[in-house]
Amino acid sequence: MNHFATLAAGLVLSVVPASIALAQPGAAPPSPYAPQPDKPVCTKQELNAATDAYVAAQKAGDVSGMPLDPKAHYLQDMQTVDKAVGLWNTKLPVADAISFHDPVRCKTFTQIIVNQGAKPYVIGTRLYLNGGKIIRVDSLVTKPGDWLFNANAYLKYSTKEDWGNLPQGQRTPAAEMIRGANAYLDSFADKFTETPWGIPCARLEGGAYTNREGKPDASCNVGIPAGVLYIVNRDYVIDPDKGVINVFCRFGNSSTGMADSHTFRYVGGKIHAVHTLSLIPGGGAAQPQADDNGGMVRNPTPAAAPPKA
Repeated sequence: MNHFATLAAGLVLSVVPASIALAQPGAAPPSPYAPQPDKPVCTKQELNAATDAYVAAQKAGDVSGMPLDPKAHYLQDMQTVDKAVGLWNTKLPVADAISFHDPVRCKTFTQIIVNQGAKPYVIGTRLYLNGGKIIRVDSLVTKPGDWLFNANAYLKYSTKEDWGNLPQGQRTPAAEMIRGANAYLDSFADKFTETPWGIPCARLEGGAYTNREGKPDASCNVGIPAGVLYIVNRDYVIDPDKGVINVFCRFGNSSTGMADSHTFRYVGGKIHAVHTLSLIPGGGAAQPQADDNGGMVRNPTPAAAPPKA
């Protein structure tokens, strides 16, 4: 070993804790899941095929047609579940589905609305791909009792909006979409943060809609709840063609905070639409819900009086 190599080796050992350095020769314990690489590889065609297969699987209640890695990791509501347990095994009458594709991060996001059948749902599902295989399925399943839930209203307003491909001149760089989405989420803790809102802008929150009258000057700058709330565990899907960034995150605690999805639509560097899905831990009929017209009903079902002693 030459003099410079000796100095370099000494420097590495001086900055790496001994426990880490000594652990290097040992084999890492085997993981039950397919590895999630820092820089996965995929094609846009693979992403499109994966979301098409997922929507078909949800309609059929059968995931066998999806290009799943044998060691894929399955999550529902941000908790690891067995493949056989997830809602993707239930045949659902899907009323509408839109998908977004991130060819850089090899992730997708699909919004599915179910307003008929045994139970209504609005589902947000992430697929993570590498080498043509789905290595992670990650679903947030909102239902009656979750924040402002109403599948009828979600369907009504989501299908009226344009979430299609944008002309090249109206697309927003990925870094700007991340900055703007973070600015909004940061504003729950720092009220001086400025979000790049556009006009008009509409927010669809569980089923509540901020522009039911279709006003051309509608704004999404409708205020932030008082107090300091940190929104953590942020993870991004960015579709550059559609000007969309989807953020999975938690409100407050990084392991038990409310699981949430925020999807922002950018046009020309400004946010013009927001869709949110928020899972209330435990849910319950007393949670504020939206009506079929997208208005908020604060106490839809008052709690029953306790029995008399």
